[in-house]
Amino acid sequence: MEVPTYSSKQVAEMLGVTPKSIPAELRKDAYGPEDVWELRTTLNKFPPTAGLRKQLFLNFKGGTGKTSLSTSYAWRLAELGYAVLLIDLDSQGHATKCLGYEGEDFEKTLLDVLVRKTPLAQVVQKSTLPNLDFIPSNLSMSTVDLALMPMAGREFKLRNALKDVEAQYDFIVFDAPPSFGLLNLNALMAANDLFVPVLADFLSFHGLKLLFETVQSLEEDLNHVLDHVFIVVNSFNATFKLAKEALEALQTHYPEYLLPTIIRQCTKFAQASSEGRPVFVADPTSKGANDIQAMLDNVLPRLVAAHAAAVKAGTATKAG
Repeated sequence: MEVPTYSSKQVAEMLGVTPKSIPAELRKDAYGPEDVWELRTTLNKFPPTAGLRKQLFLNFKGGTGKTSLSTSYAWRLAELGYAVLLIDLDSQGHATKCLGYEGEDFEKTLLDVLVRKTPLAQVVQKSTLPNLDFIPSNLSMSTVDLALMPMAGREFKLRNALKDVEAQYDFIVFDAPPSFGLLNLNALMAANDLFVPVLADFLSFHGLKLLFETVQSLEEDLNHVLDHVFIVVNSFNATFKLAKEALEALQTHYPEYLLPTIIRQCTKFAQASSEGRPVFVADPTSKGANDIQAMLDNVLPRLVAAHAAAVKAGTATKAG
């Protein structure tokens, strides 16, 4: 993937300033990622802290657009100034590809960390954004569930491995395969927040029911309670009667979890993912980019407020 460039208007928006407030000596016609980061540091324009958030994008039903959503979400968080680690848990390596890389080009994956005890820091890779790192995946990851099976404390391998690097990040985003196994159980046990991308169709309800049953069993059996569960309606087409009916059903049955932001169907979004580019690189003015920004505008204030309240109450932990 080519290194993205930004206009002064885009940079000002990311920094939360007006274009005129950028010092004349620092103004450019086009900014690269390193330029933006240097400018952010010089102006001390960093986003409000939400603590360390570990966020899992998961749905047991495939085809919900989970990977394109999670990678663009992680990318935009980094553009806004957060330090982000994106972890590709899927052996197909689609999240890796969405960042413009081929999983097979990397010698080590999370398999080496969880099974062969390689330090996580040795597997972390740098993206084209200075504050966005990632852990790649490839077909070697398809054996990880089987390898974890006989291990003691197998549900906590990922949570423990993250301890070596998590202090470097504001957000750790997991992109999970659409299945239930030991790897996804590890991700659930490591996560603070769960994002569930769904399509506005009635087949999504079965997957949601199974996922919520799994989350409940984690609370009961392993004493792990997620801080937030966000259901995100993805690829929504308001011209379809069935889609509107399915959305109404979601609003009826899951009102406390359903985000008000809806990600509309967007050809640019799908095209960008197939080309190995986040939608914010392919077309930052597209419906997909605007909707993900709207989702962030809804989620981030909640996380920031919750962290501030925890700090005030003296209950904030390193994990947010």
